[in-house]
Amino acid sequence: MRWIRALPIKIQPLGSRCCSSYVSRMRYLMNLKEDDELCRRALQSGTVLLYHKLSPLLQRTDRGGYKLPIFQVPVVNGMLEKLGKDAEVINSSVLVGCSDSLLAQFCLDVAELEQNAMEELCQGVFTDLRKAFFLLRSSEVPLVTRGQALLRWHQTHSYCSATGKPTQRNQAGSQRVCHSSGITYYPQMAPVVIVLVSDGERCLLARQPAFPRGMYSALAGFCDMGETVLETLRREVAEEVGLEVESAQYSSSQHWPFPQSSLMVACHATVSPGSSQINLSGAELEDARWFTLQEVQEALQRNSPPRDIKGEANVFWVPPSSAIANQLIQEWANQQLKS
Repeated sequence: MRWIRALPIKIQPLGSRCCSSYVSRMRYLMNLKEDDELCRRALQSGTVLLYHKLSPLLQRTDRGGYKLPIFQVPVVNGMLEKLGKDAEVINSSVLVGCSDSLLAQFCLDVAELEQNAMEELCQGVFTDLRKAFFLLRSSEVPLVTRGQALLRWHQTHSYCSATGKPTQRNQAGSQRVCHSSGITYYPQMAPVVIVLVSDGERCLLARQPAFPRGMYSALAGFCDMGETVLETLRREVAEEVGLEVESAQYSSSQHWPFPQSSLMVACHATVSPGSSQINLSGAELEDARWFTLQEVQEALQRNSPPRDIKGEANVFWVPPSSAIANQLIQEWANQQLKS
């Protein structure tokens, strides 16, 4: 099998001033993770994303869409006080990033508070993250998914896997420590390969039973222990659709919060036009088929899933632009137009 030269990683050229700003921001984040007192001070002047049982808070815009509201810490403290909660609750916030002006950004899950009361105070609605993907701007999605992933990680790592003793987090929430064993735990992501297969003229898309009606996406699967990206790619295509990959190339990567927290490694792959008969195996996929360029272009032009009178999608559509699968499909369509 041939491994085609990887696509170049595109980084916007920066002047020394912009580059210095980026380095300063990264080092400030590093210091916040390592210095609890510095992080506590940054929290008091920072901003907070709110979640309720891992569902992010969204607000309506004047144009009828949705946005991701970001609150100043004193505002959140005021809301907590109105609901009879101690201001110390804010100290359980988790560091999620910082702005270009070095304003620390945090996330906080207020699951202990009554949801409707909190929504009324915030003038928003806590929304399931999968639904939020279709409502938010693409630029807002990475921050909201990172926040949810960190909050979920803390909820599932309260105890040491070696001793069963409680673990303690640092102020930033960048690690948890078991003081009985001395083990330090860090948030992790599981590597997943997502691949768009082509036979030269068509691309292969598939759907799982859990997908929304009418939606098809690229093939994807977790890396097995000890596998390389290429080995995972070949195995997944062989297992799921019974095809043997001839060549492949890397495209890009993306954090994906489902089902837990994954690093999606996106690739393109080709199979021989003479060996493109799909052979599904197992119950993981409900359907897989080849799509023409025209079909793909029509799907990409749909900003939202088309609905019938029952409110269900009645034609083929693809994941939203914030998903890396959409990027793979768009890249394939652009390449077909050039050839």
